[in-house]
Amino acid sequence: QVQLVESGGGSVQVGGSMRLSCVASGLQGGTGCMGWFRQAPGNERREAVAIPGGYTYYPDSVKGRFYVSRDNAKNTMSLEMNTLKPEDTGVYYCAADLQCTGWGEGDFHIWGQGTQVTVSS
Repeated sequence: QVQLVESGGGSVQVGGSMRLSCVASGLQGGTGCMGWFRQAPGNERREAVAIPGGYTYYPDSVKGRFYVSRDNAKNTMSLEMNTLKPEDTGVYYCAADLQCTGWGEGDFHIWGQGTQVTVSS
């Protein structure tokens, strides 16, 4: 059974930086897909903010500010977030799936518990 545990959330001021980490247990290194999703306050849906792979996906809203890396040997994934904005506030989730079918919330079926990121001015 695959389990994901995020760490590194908290509060930061506008323009600051933050690093999130995710540790995957029960996932054979390098198999499947992993990604970071964000659920903004008041939103039911989670949007992908970084999905590493042969082509690493970032939405335009974070491109150039967020950087994702995946260490297959250690079964970890991290998200470096820079120049943070208030609209980056939300619960950040680490997600995984044994099959790589896409970049949407419905393409991932294994989720961490989430970590809160709050960006304030």
